[in-house]
Amino acid sequence: MDWKTSLIVITGPSCSGKTGLALKLSGHYPIEVISADSMQVYRYMDIATAKPTLEEQGILPHHLIDVVNPDEEFNAGMFEKRAREEISRVVIRGNVPLVVGGTGLYIKALIYGLVAAPPKSPQIRTGLNLVARKRGGTFLKKWLDKLDPDSGQTIQTQDMARIIRYLEIILLTGTRPSSFFSRHRFRIPRFSARIACLLPRRTDLYRDIDARVLRMMDLGLMEETSRLLSRGYDPKLKSMQAFAYRHAVNCLEGTLSLEQTISLIQRDTRHYAKRQITWLRANTPHQLFDSARSAEETLSRWIESSLDRSK
Repeated sequence: MDWKTSLIVITGPSCSGKTGLALKLSGHYPIEVISADSMQVYRYMDIATAKPTLEEQGILPHHLIDVVNPDEEFNAGMFEKRAREEISRVVIRGNVPLVVGGTGLYIKALIYGLVAAPPKSPQIRTGLNLVARKRGGTFLKKWLDKLDPDSGQTIQTQDMARIIRYLEIILLTGTRPSSFFSRHRFRIPRFSARIACLLPRRTDLYRDIDARVLRMMDLGLMEETSRLLSRGYDPKLKSMQAFAYRHAVNCLEGTLSLEQTISLIQRDTRHYAKRQITWLRANTPHQLFDSARSAEETLSRWIESSLDRSK
């Protein structure tokens, strides 16, 4: 059996219908989902990440959800290793692995693999964290923009973990991260993956994003954020800096009204979806679909083809 040619991926920006499509396909085929979502790996973060409910996970098995605590590290290299292991287990069970998620870097890492990361220096990182506390994150962001403009364009000021990591690489190796990653990041593909990329019309996507944020509020986003703080998770953690939680924390602290919080989460989610679309168009070979419904027939053929090859 050559499962190299039978890896199937459903990707697309936030709120494009990926999970719903996978659930619909599960009613007809023996599939299991490998989640490729960089936020759904965190425990206790369910509402803001639009994590499949326990009921949905009971209908369709999902893997790589709830694998680390919010204060633990999880990155593309860790995803690559864990996803390959889960795919092997799914295949052994006689089912078809379906990679579903919008974190394009995770998907690309799985298909192509990653080379060894640049070296690390705890001393340099400690020093950079000290500078961030004394002079602010904006100072480090401007420094990165000056040293590596290409990397600076891809990182927001709030993403202090990446800013510090990229400055660490520059100070330790003298190499711009953008140059290093463009030359070294990906190897030869290990999968000949078929990728369905859901790209709804922008007006439809933005409407659905705004509606999802309102549902998150109804489901208890503020209460979920409060529980995370009660568990002792620092608002400055990378996981807590996801915009929904970041704005919710500000609301709980009284610096934002509820109406402002909703508006900012909607705005930032729309901006994030736009960045996802740009990245996916540029970095993954795919077949585009303007809706989950239009992709269903093609995905059904791909799954049936995988099942035929496994006989």
